[in-house]
Amino acid sequence: MQAKTKENDKRSRILDAAVRVFAERGFFGATVAEIARAAGVADGTIYLYFKSKDDVLLRLFDEKMTELLAEAKAAAARDPALAQVLIVELRQSAQFLKADGRQKLAAYLDVFGQIVRDGQEAGELDPAVSPQTVKRAIFGALDELALGWLMSGRRTSLKKTAAELSGWLVRGLANK
Repeated sequence: MQAKTKENDKRSRILDAAVRVFAERGFFGATVAEIARAAGVADGTIYLYFKSKDDVLLRLFDEKMTELLAEAKAAAARDPALAQVLIVELRQSAQFLKADGRQKLAAYLDVFGQIVRDGQEAGELDPAVSPQTVKRAIFGALDELALGWLMSGRRTSLKKTAAELSGWLVRGLANK
């Protein structure tokens, strides 16, 4: 059991290092050697856990999104009434739609838009894609998933549907 924990720790260190290296150098500017150095492992060790640098990015996205979803699901499970109010009832309030509170929602959406702009500036994303459209599309998809989950009496799997959505967003709908 101790060996398994040590292996998981090493894999986690690699993913954590990848976050830092990708954030600092960008995905295309980062190298496997830099990730290995930041994780304190030999270059070849990366390939014991991941097929390629692309695989590191995809696994990182998948695992971190799973963690975020688990946190959101746990919060909703602790207070499903709050989830319903935030997802269903708040949108029916004309005052919310005009109020300063809407600015917080706009700021949240702007994070998605900024990610797209950063990717465009780095040459990683199509410059013809509208950050405004992408941020609204992502929010709309997430909102619809959450609404469907609530309306089903929380019987559907948020984790499964969010993983499917994130896969489409990262890889597109093409049959690869």
